Amino acid sequence: MTLVDELATAAAKGNTADVEYLLQEGAQVNGVNCFGRTALQVMMMGSTPVAKVLLKYGADPNVADTSTGTTPLHDAARTGFVDTVRLLVEYLADPQARDNTNCRPIDLARANGHEDVVAFLESL
Repeated sequence: MTLVDELATAAAKGNTADVEYLLQEGAQVNGVNCFGRTALQVMMMGSTPVAKVLLKYGADPNVADTSTGTTPLHDAARTGFVDTVRLLVEYLADPQARDNTNCRPIDLARANGHEDVVAFLESL
């Protein structure tokens, strides 16, 4: 398993300590795992500490999934993690990004009943 695969696995599990360790060991923060996804794309969306570490190390918050066009902000908005949404926007995630079905993150938050996320994204 490559360092990038290990990084993605740690991010998906929400393991902040392992994420930071692997980045310090030289794992490429924007490298893609064996499934073609970055650690920020596969991270546990409710794990704001993992997102913070990845973003601090230069993770690109606007990288889109090649099959769906969704960004990490789309995923966080769809699942209702307002703290992660705020953090991604703070690190310049594009709230107007559109996925392959022409949806913005706010559209996904609204469709899934996440009014706190909708309110935040409307305030931008």
